[in-house]
Amino acid sequence: MHVQRYGRAARWFHAGIYLTVLVCLATGWWFILDGYRHDSPLARLTGLRDGEVHELAGYGAVGVVLLWLPFGWRGINAFVRDTLRLRRGDGRWLAELPKAAFTGRFGEQHGHFDPGQRLANIVIVVTLLVLALSGLGMIYLPPTGIDLLAVHRWSTFLVTPVILGHIVVAAGILPGYRGVWRSMHLGGKLPVDVAKRIWPGWVENKRH
Repeated sequence: MHVQRYGRAARWFHAGIYLTVLVCLATGWWFILDGYRHDSPLARLTGLRDGEVHELAGYGAVGVVLLWLPFGWRGINAFVRDTLRLRRGDGRWLAELPKAAFTGRFGEQHGHFDPGQRLANIVIVVTLLVLALSGLGMIYLPPTGIDLLAVHRWSTFLVTPVILGHIVVAAGILPGYRGVWRSMHLGGKLPVDVAKRIWPGWVENKRH
């Protein structure tokens, strides 16, 4: 038996964003570590300079958002509401998360997102917005008193470990999250036993 956790629009949006953002991160970190002195594998593969690949991937991420809005804008209110909602027991859930990620025995959880997802949502959305605005600002705005490159760089430092952690969790690498990858892939249908293990409150609400 399976449950549908995410609709088609959400899955396509997620796929487009993670592909473009991963290219942005790869080329951005190549700049931080190498200064674009040498061509990265992506540059050699595409025949473009790394800076061009970085810019195009950034435009691609913005384009994904703009293409998704006509189909997914109705879900924005629900996403924001459930992400920003504080619940009793959130601190205890987060304190138990490192152990639960290996045992699969997660604490009590309510709503669509668990406390870890809600924190990750805030960091990822805010930092990606800052990265997009600072990147566009460096391209199109005249020099200002704000060091947009520093803003862009420090936002990259902040979002990178969160995205890497998200990938590890979403891929089901950790024993406690085994099987969770299906929620965004292969039709988005998640086995009920996996959903009950990770999001018991969401499963219960879905039944009513």
